[in-house]
Amino acid sequence: MRLLDRISRRPWIWSWFAAFLAWFATIVTGGASTLGLSQAALTFAAFSIIVGIGQMFVITLGPGNIDLSVPSTMTLAGTVALKLMDVDNAMILPGLMIAVLIGIAVGVFNYALIKALRIPPIIATLSMSFIIQSAAIWTNRGLRIKPPSVLADFTTATTLGVPNVSLVALVISVCAWFLLEKTIYGRWISAIGQSMPAARMAGIPVDGTRFVTYLFCAVLAALAGYLLACFSGGAALNMGTEYLLMSIAVVVLGGTAVAGGDSNVPGIWGASLFMFLVVSMLNTYGLGAGIRLIMTGLIIISVIMLAGGRQPGAR
Repeated sequence: MRLLDRISRRPWIWSWFAAFLAWFATIVTGGASTLGLSQAALTFAAFSIIVGIGQMFVITLGPGNIDLSVPSTMTLAGTVALKLMDVDNAMILPGLMIAVLIGIAVGVFNYALIKALRIPPIIATLSMSFIIQSAAIWTNRGLRIKPPSVLADFTTATTLGVPNVSLVALVISVCAWFLLEKTIYGRWISAIGQSMPAARMAGIPVDGTRFVTYLFCAVLAALAGYLLACFSGGAALNMGTEYLLMSIAVVVLGGTAVAGGDSNVPGIWGASLFMFLVVSMLNTYGLGAGIRLIMTGLIIISVIMLAGGRQPGAR
């Protein structure tokens, strides 16, 4: 019982438990293939995981820190990268580099608005999102350029039965966990999230740490856009829209403290898988779109309530 109680206090356990229940219900009631459903869940969850990790780093900085430019950054990075590659396999690396550079530029401008103009992050990043989306519209001009064949094959293929995009997300997750748990940077953002004035008094470079964090979030959003555009066969102007609320939802469901100072990488995986699987489960019942949205909201609230009793700082 003591072991069970200890496990139940882990902030990530409830998102994984909910994901398993949704997976099991879909298999039993919908007759879905176990392998097919698992691969689909890992594939579509991978994009939520990548953007969710970036958003998690920002939210860990404390109340008020959030990046609303994630969807437009994904769109611009995917659009410009595909246009530069122009279906040429030899241009894959330059396409990736331009996507990363776009992420860096967005991160720089986001924090410039926050710091130099003293604009709240939610307003600064929302303002930037309109500018970025306008740039994406101007760049796209209604065209749907196909990705290079090698990149398209990579993003839609599997390795030993595991989707390649989920392997990319796994590598990013391991790097994120290492940054948070094993480096001084991870200790800095946790300290800032717990108390920014105290962090300044302790000599932590608050401004530099926040700048790097917003940069990191934007780069991950750009990378997700690059991969999503290649996976879906082209960049669309609305391809990042669903990841605005998704990137925030998986952070909250995953057990990261919204008040800051406490992050959780494993929880991002459980929450991302759950968000896909719960929709798949409700689809198998043939429910209307409105009912599905209501049920999804109620299920999410239930998971948050179950996880709400955990002790602060539990991992």
